Amino acid sequence: MVNLQLQGDSLNLIKTKSILSAFLARVKLMKQNIGRGEFSQFPNLSQTSCQEDDVSTYVQHLNALYSDFEYRFEDILTMVIPPWIINSNGDIEETNVIIQEELAELSTNEDLKVQFKNGYQQFWLQNNIPVTYPVLWNIARKFLIFFPSSYLVVQRCYQSPNEKKKQTEHH
Repeated sequence: MVNLQLQGDSLNLIKTKSILSAFLARVKLMKQNIGRGEFSQFPNLSQTSCQEDDVSTYVQHLNALYSDFEYRFEDILTMVIPPWIINSNGDIEETNVIIQEELAELSTNEDLKVQFKNGYQQFWLQNNIPVTYPVLWNIARKFLIFFPSSYLVVQRCYQSPNEKKKQTEHH
């Protein structure tokens, strides 16, 4: 499931963090449920009788999976995303005065509120945002960078030279 979610051409760091955090939350829940003998998340396992040692082994495997993911993706999982990138109508709790001013203007602009409903990524990637809100854009763009999963890298490698050239010329 996680592998499929990390594929696609609209993946960015914010979406990646969300997907990984959700996966770790599910693993933690599975570990807790298996530890107390609740196997409903594993239909095949719930149809068999499990020994105490088996349950302990399953919990150890889930612990290892959880720890491995935390270690491998620590930089993404600990990344702090300013709430205003995802919700422009939130509280303005920034220490930087210029950021506060741009956020105040952004949060009161009725036209932009409508555009924000189409999604934060589409909103921040509008042509006028870097010009109108340069300080906010400079922060937001770092979280919106294209995040190539291995699927996208492989997909790009197998493109024809003409397709690669078209994409390069377009950007």
